[in-house]
Amino acid sequence: MTTMNKFRVALAAAALTFTTATASMAQTAAPLKIGYTSVQYVLSQMPESKQIESQLKDYSTQLKSQLDAKSTEFRTKVEAYQKGGATMTDVVKADKEKELQNLQQSIQEFQQNAEVSLQQKQQTLLKPALDKLQKNIDAVADENGYTYILNSDGDSPLLLHGPKDGDVSDLILKKMGITPGAAAAAPKVASPAAASTQAAAPTATKTKTKTKK
Repeated sequence: MTTMNKFRVALAAAALTFTTATASMAQTAAPLKIGYTSVQYVLSQMPESKQIESQLKDYSTQLKSQLDAKSTEFRTKVEAYQKGGATMTDVVKADKEKELQNLQQSIQEFQQNAEVSLQQKQQTLLKPALDKLQKNIDAVADENGYTYILNSDGDSPLLLHGPKDGDVSDLILKKMGITPGAAAAAPKVASPAAASTQAAAPTATKTKTKTKK
């Protein structure tokens, strides 16, 4: 089974709309002001991050335990079939083979369903944090006169270049009462089929954009 890719906040962040321009800005001749932030960096420092990671890890462990139990049952029956196969009648042998095939198919279906279930759990847990982040992005944009705020995360970030003073990540954190710099682990999903259930976190980076000197 293919293990899940590293959890990327960009998957959930795609649901966010970072175009925070208001109608009044559009109607005035105010100069365009664009800022950017790293959603992953901000989320990694929010208190909710550790709780989300813990809950995802627990859920993944539960799924993996069920998968391990099914796999153990399958191996046990395979061993019994191999040991007694020579003495089985054709009818019994065919019945055992059919049972093993059905059990193997059940394991494969469980793996697929577990992956989907884990992704859905991840999205459910992240939604309140992302809603909170969006609310504070809007507030920072309004208070500091930003027409647009872009996301600099991902392999293909929306922002490819920008001045350092355009990074509003720390302003967003301060708006939420969080002191920037004490980066925590961003929530990550561990596949139930992975060899280890330890949910390691990707290193949070403040921004991936090139900044002007």
